[in-house]
Amino acid sequence: MTPTRAEATSLMEKHITNEALRHHSRMVGTALEAYAKKLGEDSELWYITGVLHDVDWEEYPDEHPNKAVQEWLNDYPDKVKEAIKAHAPERTGKQAETPLERYLFASDELAGLMHAISLMRPNGFADMEVKSVKKKLKDKSFAANVNRDDIAKGAELIGTPIEDHIAFLIETFRAM
Repeated sequence: MTPTRAEATSLMEKHITNEALRHHSRMVGTALEAYAKKLGEDSELWYITGVLHDVDWEEYPDEHPNKAVQEWLNDYPDKVKEAIKAHAPERTGKQAETPLERYLFASDELAGLMHAISLMRPNGFADMEVKSVKKKLKDKSFAANVNRDDIAKGAELIGTPIEDHIAFLIETFRAM
């Protein structure tokens, strides 16, 4: 049986103390939940995957995400563990293949960029527009730690124009 949303959130909060990283984890969980609903997938499973995708990043950045997959997520379905591995293929060798794996990869870096943009805006996501996200996407000095190549690859992996992916996430994050 899949652990509950509350159990997954508790595990994330046990290992992540940085509030920004906690927020990022919840954002990615929310993005995946919204996409799961749109695609007719298991929204709870997708949410849990998003919440836990960076669970070992703070404590074990050099072993991320392998530490979590090998030691902390034993009670979680293989789908969750494989998706978490696939969001960091350079560390795990696992490429995103399933819809869950593809959408996690596609949402992770873009959620980080969009959060950074929201912090610069007086109304956060409320009046955010696709063109403003695309402008910041081109500005490599803004949120320089966000991998722009992964954002482009993610949109390809889900077969969605980047504009549509951004628009969907803006709407999703407005409701958070």
